[in-house]
Amino acid sequence: MNVFNSLFAVAMTLALALPALAATVPNEKAPVGGSINYNLDGEPPTIHPIMSTDLYASKVQAFVGDTLANRDSNTYEWKPRIAEKWEISKDNKTFTFFLRKGVKFHDGKELTAEDVKFSFDAIFEPKYEAANKRPYYEGIAKVEVVDAHTVRFTAKDSYFKNFDVAAGLEVIPKHVYSDVEKSRKMTREYVGAGPFMIEKFDRGQMIVLKRFEPWFETTGKDWKGAYNYERMNLRFYKDETVQIERMKKGDLDYIEMRAEAYVKKAEGAPWGKTVLKKKVENSGPVSYGFIGWNFRQELFQDRNVRLALAHLLNREEIIKKFTYGMAEPARGPVFNKSEYASPNVKAIEFSPKKAQALLKEAGWKDEDKNGVLEKTVNGKKVELRFALIYPNKDTEKYWTLYREDLKRAGIDMQLKFLEWNSFLKILDEGKFDAAALAWGGGDLFWDPKQIWHSSSAVVGGSNFISYKNPEVDKLIDEGRVTTDRTKRRDIFRKVYELIAADAPYAFLTNSKFAFYGVSSRIGQPGDTFKYEVGTQYWWMKP
Repeated sequence: MNVFNSLFAVAMTLALALPALAATVPNEKAPVGGSINYNLDGEPPTIHPIMSTDLYASKVQAFVGDTLANRDSNTYEWKPRIAEKWEISKDNKTFTFFLRKGVKFHDGKELTAEDVKFSFDAIFEPKYEAANKRPYYEGIAKVEVVDAHTVRFTAKDSYFKNFDVAAGLEVIPKHVYSDVEKSRKMTREYVGAGPFMIEKFDRGQMIVLKRFEPWFETTGKDWKGAYNYERMNLRFYKDETVQIERMKKGDLDYIEMRAEAYVKKAEGAPWGKTVLKKKVENSGPVSYGFIGWNFRQELFQDRNVRLALAHLLNREEIIKKFTYGMAEPARGPVFNKSEYASPNVKAIEFSPKKAQALLKEAGWKDEDKNGVLEKTVNGKKVELRFALIYPNKDTEKYWTLYREDLKRAGIDMQLKFLEWNSFLKILDEGKFDAAALAWGGGDLFWDPKQIWHSSSAVVGGSNFISYKNPEVDKLIDEGRVTTDRTKRRDIFRKVYELIAADAPYAFLTNSKFAFYGVSSRIGQPGDTFKYEVGTQYWWMKP
């Protein structure tokens, strides 16, 4: 399951439709060398390029793996990476990529078109369980090797992201990963073709990446000023207070922050001197937090109950107390400023009165006066109780506030903190009542299928709450093959409206800014690029 949609992010890469910002460009003369201590926020259970599903793994893979092309941080256009150029047929169904010669994998073997074809085929290898990736690639009929350095993708339909998924295919070595049984055990290894290679992965400690010079001699020629470190020490500090203390002591050079940490914790010495805090805004996609209701549980199959639970989530109070007004209520299944977020949908207001009416309509009453609502189901009294699981202690105060509002409404919610790996396992197994987490911003061009289509409600899929709406499925299928951007936007806005009306999640907030802490030892071309902060363009000061 791709919990973060690139993909579980509590970290917020921001997205707003903003006025023009001052341009930030890479420093092509940035010095090379030094080691950065970079916090991942959590430890990935595996960094396997096909089987990993969480944000922490994807952050590692962004440095270790490589793709045929990559998005420009300022224009969002595709820029050559492993492929030096490409051709697109007039019918937009054939994409031919011409690979750079001399590109090497980290084991020294040369990358060829055979590896590109294998990387695509591996996504559909059942033993690799890549359910979260398949929805994007199912529009590609085949990948053919033209010659050693030319590969052709042929689409079977007009899925609007066919070129994007081809260009963004992470290329892995066939000679390593074709042995599925062996490679499945490579949870702490990744033989990639990116600018850094894995030097070591110490469980519970860190992942150390080492600069891979052959990349800079080939692919890197078009990426001057990027990936300037000799080593990257990727740490797993999840607790925000620990992160702040490590920054102050100089043990970390970079952390992502929440608004509360930015305002309340990153204060006093050495902040402003050896450690700097940044609040930035850009035009990239923004993540949103939520509580997902498990539709396998009979309680959450009732829309009135889900709506009542949403009306009891006091997001305005959460925003006021914990983000200091620097967030806004999330309205639906994509960030508020997205072109796909229908203007017809308003955020569900905090209203215990409306919640009470909905619960009464659904048959819930406190007849025994014990403070908990109940109803008779199949001749048996059932009380309105459920457990909320969550993997991040820093959000616990949100859920404590929510629990108290639910209690006043006659609902008993138990809080259950789980370590990250255990949390993911329970989600995949579907053995939970409700789960609190967040989706990363993903792509500017929204495809709802991965999370919201009923076909994604499988083990390892991102529709882990098992939400199913035939009309949503039909519109998603229609929108994905609609080439006209305006028409597709209108179709997906309808999808957005239907999902918001179904209230499968209690949507939390969208941050208005991105917050981070950075050591004064780090050089930056600017605080943010147009579509991302751009940490890959930083360097260690001499």
